[in-house]
Amino acid sequence: MQPLKLLSLSIAMLVCHYAVAQTADVSDLPRKGKLLTEIYSSTILKENRLGIDTKRSIKVYLPAGYDHSNKRYPVIYFLHNIFWNNDQMFEDGRVVTLMDRAIVSGVMGEFIMVVPDYKTATTGSLYENSPVSGRWLDHTTDEIVPFIDKKFRTIPHQTSRAVVGEFMGGRGALKLAMTRPDIFSVAYALHPVATGMGELPWAYLRINWQKLFASKSYPDQSLEGIEQIFLSVSQAFLPNEKRPPLYCDFFMEMVNNTPTLLPDNVRKAREGFLLDESLDACADNLRKLSGIALDWGRFDPTYAHVDSNREFSRKLEDLGIEHEAEEYRGNPYDKVWLEDGRFYTRVLPFLAKHLIFAEAASVSK
Repeated sequence: MQPLKLLSLSIAMLVCHYAVAQTADVSDLPRKGKLLTEIYSSTILKENRLGIDTKRSIKVYLPAGYDHSNKRYPVIYFLHNIFWNNDQMFEDGRVVTLMDRAIVSGVMGEFIMVVPDYKTATTGSLYENSPVSGRWLDHTTDEIVPFIDKKFRTIPHQTSRAVVGEFMGGRGALKLAMTRPDIFSVAYALHPVATGMGELPWAYLRINWQKLFASKSYPDQSLEGIEQIFLSVSQAFLPNEKRPPLYCDFFMEMVNNTPTLLPDNVRKAREGFLLDESLDACADNLRKLSGIALDWGRFDPTYAHVDSNREFSRKLEDLGIEHEAEEYRGNPYDKVWLEDGRFYTRVLPFLAKHLIFAEAASVSK
């Protein structure tokens, strides 16, 4: 199957994978948490060229005991994938059910989970800081985290904060781990993407460059998934505020009506987007974390994700960075949000092992 069709299949499977998984039975749970929606007006996200809505909707899960105690709780920040949003993540109640069950069954102590809103008019955030597509990393660490610490009874210390993400959100979780160990001490990436190059050179990606260059507006809903993704990559990592309406350069440009590779732009985009390009520079930061983990499904139709995650783990190993890495049988779309899925059986126990649940952790800042 050609790479474009593989990517389209991956996106289609991803969009529907939440809907097809089974919902766990909650009738026997004696205590149930609650889900709140908080609205935050971002100042940082005003700095963009794409008309991003600065009013963001944040989902906050509070454990059942929250209203009946004065204790403080560790916090999990969850970063959702592109072409997705935090409303969809919670619409059938499955995620709240899994967290309730984990607390009642002793898989993990009581915690707060925060799912910020990273959607945009097209793909959503790639978890970057860009003058064109928004300073999403700064929005998370400098706005969302302080807002949550002020609004709720958290343990406001990095030893009691974890960042978890799925697919592109997994990229975000690893990126924050690599750059902000002062904010987060634990990171878990569920089938992260953009951890490395994979085997296919970017020059061979089946992008319809003529269609992309013909785009005269943003957003342009006529663009296919792969064009939208690499437009977002270009806006994030090849920003050009003097080039409306897309405000970016590309690693291919039209020369005599022919898409022509620009090696310097390939290098610049790869250095920004692909996480393994900055591993050496961020190694000391990663060593400060108390826990790092990533996993990936062996049968992802976009095999570059599998290959890149294997290589990313190998590079972590060569840098002497302690981490857990697991390749599991199956595709990554239907093995996360089930009662026997990876969030319940892998992520939460890992966080329980590495997070500090004691309120005394907030004394040392």
